Amino acid sequence: MRDEEIKKEEYQDQVEGRNAVLELLESGKDINKIYVEKGEKHGSINKILAKANERKILVVEIDKLKFRKISQTPNPQGVIAIIPPFDYSNIYDIIAVAKERKEDPLILILDEIEDPHNLGSIIRTAETAGVHGIIIPKRRSALVNSTVAKVSAGAVEHMKIARVGNINEAIKTLKDNGIWICGTDMQANKYYYEQDLTGPIAIVIGSEGHGMTRLVKENCDYLIKIPMKGKITSLNASVSAGIVVYETLRQKNK
Repeated sequence: MRDEEIKKEEYQDQVEGRNAVLELLESGKDINKIYVEKGEKHGSINKILAKANERKILVVEIDKLKFRKISQTPNPQGVIAIIPPFDYSNIYDIIAVAKERKEDPLILILDEIEDPHNLGSIIRTAETAGVHGIIIPKRRSALVNSTVAKVSAGAVEHMKIARVGNINEAIKTLKDNGIWICGTDMQANKYYYEQDLTGPIAIVIGSEGHGMTRLVKENCDYLIKIPMKGKITSLNASVSAGIVVYETLRQKNK
C-alpha cells in the first residue's frame, strides 16, 4: 500500500463499508482502487486486503483526515472502493435472468423512490428473495451510489437494475412479454394475501409521499393493499416491498 494525493474527481463512484466492499470484490466486477484508512488492519479488513491482492487491485493507505474527506457515508468502516459508474441493465436482461433460472419473472418496479436508504434496503430484500431485477425511472428516483451500495450490504452487485426513461413504457414492454403488473395502493379492494401472486409478475412500489403516479396506477392489471391498524396510514417503502415480495415467494413455493 502507498499514500498519495487524492483528486476529487477520482471518487464520484464508490462503494463504502466492509461488507459492501467484500461483496464487490467477490463479485469480480471492476474496481479502480481501494482506499484504506491508516490503522484499520484488523478483522474483515485483512480479508479485503487479501482478496484485493489476489485480484491485483491497487490498495492505497491514507490518513484519517483524507479518508473522512472522501467518504460519502457516515460510517465507511475504514474502507472505500473506487469503481466505474454503475452498469445499469435493461428490461430484457432482467427477463433473461428469469429464463436462465427457469423461473417465472419476479420483478420490482420502483415508482419515484427518492431515498437512497430505501433503495438500498429494497435491493437487499429483493436479492435475498430471489427477485430477478428492479426497474427505476431516470427522473425523480434515487440512483445507485455509495449509500445505496452500503445499505444493500453488497446485494447491489448481484441484482439487475434497469434505469428507464418512462415507467409506463417499461410496463408495456413487460406486458408484451406476458408479465402481469401488480400495484400496491392503499385504496385497493384486495389485501396482498388475498391476491394470486404466482406466475410472471412485476410488483410496483410507489413513493412514500404520494404512492404510485396516476398513469402507472392505471396501467396496473390489479391493485393490492397492506392492512393498516394504527394511526399512521402508510409504511416505509422498503417495508412494503419486503411484505409483498415475501408473500409472493411464499405463494410461489407453495
